Amino acid sequence: MSKSEIINELSRLSITERAEVQAKLDELAADQWQDNGELSDADRRALDAALDSYAQDPAAGSKWEDVKARIEAKLR
Repeated sequence: MSKSEIINELSRLSITERAEVQAKLDELAADQWQDNGELSDADRRALDAALDSYAQDPAAGSKWEDVKARIEAKLR
């Protein structure tokens, strides 16, 4: 079955069947990095800048619990 045929058949599946397909796709995606594990130049610069900021003032950031609480509050 071709990719086009698979995509066309998805709309014919029940919600439960589509959830099963999505779960399998998620499982397969988790097994390998989409970018082969390589950072983009922009990501590398962002991480370097964050590490530099941390080195200058390690206490400036937030605790994970605080960050998580803010994220969860936004999602409610």
